[in-house]
Amino acid sequence: MSSNTTTEIQQKVKLQSRPLTSKIRKALQNWQLYVFVLPAFLYFLIFHYVPMYGVQIAFKNFIPTLGIWGSEWVGFEHFTRFFESYYFWDLLKNTLGISVYELIVGFPLPIILALALNEAKDGLYKRFVQTVTYAPHFIAVVVISGMIISFLSPTTGIINHIIGLFGIGPIPFMEDPKWFKTIYVFSGVWQSTGWGTIIYLAALAGVSPQHHEAAIVDGATRLQRIWHINIPAILPTMVILMILNVGNILALGFEKILLLQNPLNKEASNVIATFVYESGLLNAQYSFSAAVGLFNSVINAILLIVVNKIAQKTSETSLW
Repeated sequence: MSSNTTTEIQQKVKLQSRPLTSKIRKALQNWQLYVFVLPAFLYFLIFHYVPMYGVQIAFKNFIPTLGIWGSEWVGFEHFTRFFESYYFWDLLKNTLGISVYELIVGFPLPIILALALNEAKDGLYKRFVQTVTYAPHFIAVVVISGMIISFLSPTTGIINHIIGLFGIGPIPFMEDPKWFKTIYVFSGVWQSTGWGTIIYLAALAGVSPQHHEAAIVDGATRLQRIWHINIPAILPTMVILMILNVGNILALGFEKILLLQNPLNKEASNVIATFVYESGLLNAQYSFSAAVGLFNSVINAILLIVVNKIAQKTSETSLW
């Protein structure tokens, strides 16, 4: 090999290693930033990624005394059992029904409230509305569930007392399956709408007043300014939150549902999350519940990727 060839190879190696060297140098110069994000990194590593090691029990007949490695490998047996069960479509229908209902009703309301608050003048009224709408977010789920059960009681509930004034008989809201989805969704909307407006108000704060001043000079009405200035300003935020909401469409939290659930409304309230809780913790079917939970997570991940790709192509806004 000639000396010229050797020199060229050495130069290529230096050029290839130079970006890596510059990245290391830059990381050392900004080490404070990496220390700052280290707790969050460790949190996700320890509590979200390390436990994924146990996902393999979904493919085994897990017996605690034998451990994960000692348990028998059964492949997709638990998945097949779940898909062929009589309750599979009921669970899927209830989970999708509540999630889509919540998305349709709950997603636009924070946007509408944020646009309305942004147009209101700063003062006592605006601060009062913000406080009243934000406050329910800080009420615990257990307390919210107790309030719902108490208010909707057919004998002592305030709601039935009010409708009784109009000659309507007591309605057993919590015992009738057809009311469960509406109660769950609208109580959640009441609790989370005010808090959800914070993100949109932050996005609206970045709109330049000069845009509105120019629009007023051109004769634009308030609705026209909202439509052509404010909404385009928060559109990227709307797209990102929509992607996240759709990506969690099957990840319905079971705490509130479990607290509101009873034998009479279980027909409408039994979802995948509560089923995993019952089969895994109450009935000790660890492998079967892990398989159901893994199915739930995989579907959510697929939805997240698909919706993110669609948003990327249509609006040029995406998570990655």
